[in-house]
Amino acid sequence: MKKIVLTGGGTAGHVTPNIALFPALKEAGYEISYIGSYAGMEKQLIEEQNIPYYGISSGKLRRYKDLRNLTDPFRVIKGYAQSVSLLRKIKPDVVFSKGGFVSVPVVLAAKRLRIPAIIHESDMTPGLANKIAIPAACKVCCNFPETVDYLPKDKAVLTGSPIRQELLSGDKEQAARLCGFTMDKPVILVVGGSSGSKFINDAVRGLLDDLLANYQIIHLCGKGNIDKLYNNRSGYVQFEYAGKELRDMFALSSLVISRAGANAICELLALHKPNILIPLSAAASRGDQILNARSFEKQGYSYVIEEENLTKETLDAAIKKVMTEKETYISNMKSSQQLDSIHTILKLIEEASEKKKKKA
Repeated sequence: MKKIVLTGGGTAGHVTPNIALFPALKEAGYEISYIGSYAGMEKQLIEEQNIPYYGISSGKLRRYKDLRNLTDPFRVIKGYAQSVSLLRKIKPDVVFSKGGFVSVPVVLAAKRLRIPAIIHESDMTPGLANKIAIPAACKVCCNFPETVDYLPKDKAVLTGSPIRQELLSGDKEQAARLCGFTMDKPVILVVGGSSGSKFINDAVRGLLDDLLANYQIIHLCGKGNIDKLYNNRSGYVQFEYAGKELRDMFALSSLVISRAGANAICELLALHKPNILIPLSAAASRGDQILNARSFEKQGYSYVIEEENLTKETLDAAIKKVMTEKETYISNMKSSQQLDSIHTILKLIEEASEKKKKKA
């Protein structure tokens, strides 16, 4: 049987695309193993999938001053030694990495053992972990056409991001029952991320009276951010977050207002959902969400409001524009080259696996 090791962790965005690949990999005959950190969120997510999980020591390489910068390099070195030992034990044909600092020692160990490694970069520009790993990879998958310019030409492949296939099979009537909505009024889904966004929450609630005249609103406002003052508003429902019901909410929605994390916007692309992106500001991040959002805007997939410009007035104008031009946005998304990511990535994995066998 063919064998593959997947790695990636630290955030859900470094894990869920790997999980999205599992069904196709199993169908193609791969025995799957996973290497992650000892206790990161990836451990629970992967073990829930009944995939063998191996924890290694990991450390973060920071660009800023921090006392942990003195100790984490030793954790990375230990993780590298553990990765070499695990890869020798598992004997995979190929390694696939979704990034995050736990993946660095795994990819470097694969290079030492001459195991082909394929990595995936979600954002417009490679993060530090992937910058370190790219020289050890045989191929680098990416989500944005612009990212190709930041990668070695012989390694870069525009694939898009693997999307959980269950998201494509939502039940709009189930969502309507859950929310107590009618089917004769369009729905706006607001997604502010797992921790929510005060900027987005305040703008939506400030515009709520006007919006409810024409729309029903599903508001995923983040943990601890439900405002009881709005609990009994007809046509408006709040949730801290959504799990399996998210696919049904997507199916019911006519418009999505969202942050611009790479995986989130790739899901919107796959679902062909007209959307307004409000990227996390450069002051609160390395600016990757702004770059992601501008790329989608340039390709005609999204309308973008930067956080500093978000008011109830700018949000109202954006909603009116996108809903008026929604068929154009949908058409642009349907013509995207980034929709068949799972099969494109699987083909790269198969090619790398076959090359290794020929060299053996």
